[in-house]
Amino acid sequence: MKASCLQENLSRGLGIVGRAVATRSTLPVTSHVLVATDGGRLRLAATNLEIAITVWVGAKVDSEGAVAVPAQVLTQFVNSLPPDRIDLSVSGRVLQVKCARFEARINGLDPEDFPPIPTVAETPTTAMDPETLRGVIEQVAFAAATDDTRPVLTGVYTRLAGDQGLFAAADGFRLSVRQAPLLSPVAEGQEVEVIVPARALLELERIIPDGEQPVQIAIQPNRAQLLFRIESDSPGVGTIELVSQLIQGNFPNFQQLIPKTYTCRVVVNTQEFLKATRVAEIFARHNNDIVRLNIFPGEELTPGRLRVSARAEDTGENVGEIDAVVDGEEAKIAFNVRYLKQALEVVDTPQVALEMTSPSAPGVVRPVDQDSFIHLIMPMFVTW
Repeated sequence: MKASCLQENLSRGLGIVGRAVATRSTLPVTSHVLVATDGGRLRLAATNLEIAITVWVGAKVDSEGAVAVPAQVLTQFVNSLPPDRIDLSVSGRVLQVKCARFEARINGLDPEDFPPIPTVAETPTTAMDPETLRGVIEQVAFAAATDDTRPVLTGVYTRLAGDQGLFAAADGFRLSVRQAPLLSPVAEGQEVEVIVPARALLELERIIPDGEQPVQIAIQPNRAQLLFRIESDSPGVGTIELVSQLIQGNFPNFQQLIPKTYTCRVVVNTQEFLKATRVAEIFARHNNDIVRLNIFPGEELTPGRLRVSARAEDTGENVGEIDAVVDGEEAKIAFNVRYLKQALEVVDTPQVALEMTSPSAPGVVRPVDQDSFIHLIMPMFVTW
């Protein structure tokens, strides 16, 4: 193999595929990155056997070839080079890298030993606007479970039908649900319901390039695989593909968990509520992360109030109050402060509503004037 490309393009490409490099694995080759030529471009690929990322980098190719080299060594060396042309050549299982007055020979492995990158049908199931998809991942994936006790809860339920997508994640203590439009409708009879690993979506969020190119989504439920493909607007880094295995199992019926009514609804400024929650967290973290909310309806000439408080025996206590519009009776409820804070951090409207029925029933967080997102938090039982 003989090829040349710009240092900045190779560095960016390695940074993208590096998200899929295994950090701890019994299979040494998964800590490597595959460097290969492909139709006049340079193809970089990495996999940790759960997800695989492939990037095509613009290059001048003189001869074809491939090699698998340690990802960390290659990435660190390329990142330390000056912004100049890089010449790559392969002799046996050694990759030679030249740039300006720097040169390195990196020992690699036979590319035939590199795990095969899964392929998905060329015809995409649908496509989404990149900013919309980022918003979906940001508002949903954080609520997925992080332990493997119940594997289905480590994923994001995804239903694509017609011109709408429905996404949901839950860890047993909270539930996040988001609806979002699709750029191209799913063909009739090809609607899909799958569970996508939350880790894969979080990696996708990090590698979606800036630009307006749609993210193509291709799903093959029978092969338990899903592919995201992005055509980058950058002349140096072209197509980016992420392939993920799907999680097998049945996702809980989350729709029945969402309360249909409330006895108290409080509307407040989102940033003021978030600030009061962050202040309360200073004390709450010393007492099982408990934050208490007291809601007081307004009177004739005074607005309603939302009191956010936390206390710990050893540390002390704090109380913060913010103006609120209250619909209903006086109420109180306690939450895990981290769950409440994380929910408020992904609300993208100026005002947010908190709905509740009793101190022992779930609280519902909804952005005001936006029906596409809802977040449910289980209460904590405390002595008032």
